Amino acid sequence: MKKYILVLFLLMFAKLNAQEKVESVMTLSEYLGYVKTYHPIVKQANLVINNSEAKLLKARGAFDPKIEVDFDKKQFKEKEYYNKLNGAFKIPTWYGLEFKANFENNDGLFLNPEANVPTDGLYAAGVSASLLKDLLINKRMASLKQAKFFVNQAKEDQQILVNEILYNASLSYFKWLKTYNDKLVYDDFLQNAVIRFDNTKRAFIEGDKPAIDTLEAGITLNNRKLNLEKARIKLVKSSLELSNFLWLNENTPVELQDNIIPDITTLDKVDTTFNIALFNNADFDIDNHPKIRSLEFKIKSLNIDKKLKMNNLLPRLDVQYNFLTQTPRQGNSLNVDNYKAGINFKLPIFLRKERGDLKLARIKLQDAKLENEATKVTIKNKVNAVQQELESFIVQNDYINTIVRDYGTLLKAEERKFFLGESSLFLVNYRESKLIETKLKAIELENKFFKSKANLFKAAVITIAE
Repeated sequence: MKKYILVLFLLMFAKLNAQEKVESVMTLSEYLGYVKTYHPIVKQANLVINNSEAKLLKARGAFDPKIEVDFDKKQFKEKEYYNKLNGAFKIPTWYGLEFKANFENNDGLFLNPEANVPTDGLYAAGVSASLLKDLLINKRMASLKQAKFFVNQAKEDQQILVNEILYNASLSYFKWLKTYNDKLVYDDFLQNAVIRFDNTKRAFIEGDKPAIDTLEAGITLNNRKLNLEKARIKLVKSSLELSNFLWLNENTPVELQDNIIPDITTLDKVDTTFNIALFNNADFDIDNHPKIRSLEFKIKSLNIDKKLKMNNLLPRLDVQYNFLTQTPRQGNSLNVDNYKAGINFKLPIFLRKERGDLKLARIKLQDAKLENEATKVTIKNKVNAVQQELESFIVQNDYINTIVRDYGTLLKAEERKFFLGESSLFLVNYRESKLIETKLKAIELENKFFKSKANLFKAAVITIAE
């Protein structure tokens, strides 16, 4: 956190005075840590878990005990037609059982005879059960089980979303680093062009060089200035793109200041930052990949849905039994002679709706299983391809470094010959142009290498250490 505060301080107070700026390095690790802490999309990813937890709480509500009170009264022309009070306390359970306690008190001139109860009311205690359909699994059981799977699935999806935003942020950092290195190259060679132009102009004035050499040196100098300006604009644009990922508390965006520069030693730290230093393709467990785990939870949820649809093929057989008493405080008042019982049986003849729902559930489950298998192969191949690409970049980097070194040697040799009068300004500029071109290629290759590192980080969905 201290590092983040330091970065924030440097972002907000870049200038020590009007004449001088002090450069400060922002490393990839500091930058990604800052993005992970404050970026709104990362916070939005956390809402996925909050949303699934809210759904889980809602599903658990189906098993909450309930108090019900039903009061109904009719009064007309000074006559009390009926006055009915019915109160109940219900306790749903995991299986298709529900316990119930009930109090009923009714009176009135035109009361339905079946509603007649003792003067002090009638108490009941009993149980209702679904003996076939909804016994072993029902809608509220399925909803609760699925909600638990959704929470676990949301955690995996949240990790994928955070990994995605960190991946995009790292690409912006690598682009920023590339444009910064490009500008450094043009800065260095601009100074060479200035010195060469001044020396050529002085030699012309002294009569040692022809005017055409002065013109050629001036063209080279202007080309260097033009390229430097292009590089500067690219650096500005990449800095603004990087700023899209920099935020403060209260969702306040931050603009990157000119004195903040990238870490030119990122190559030595990128593996540690992405937590891929010890990554081994042979030890990569595809089953622990967040995408695969998310699909597994999805399959489990669809399997619950299939079981529920299979349960719907059973006939409905609901039974209930309630002991009746008008003296509930006396334990022996509950006996089998006073009761209220009922049986309800339903069976659709063709079961077309139920069979259609089951078929759709099986199709969805099969589709998810096929997606899971295909995704495993895709991720494995992607990780393997990135690994081979990284190995190739190491070989390419050795070649490009050798080429840069050799072009540097040629340029120095050509400059010595030019100093001795055995070469021309054209050849010196040509050697220098090839060296610049090769250095820019080396920077581009390094940028592709960084992108491949980021692709491995994304493909394997690796978590950055806090």
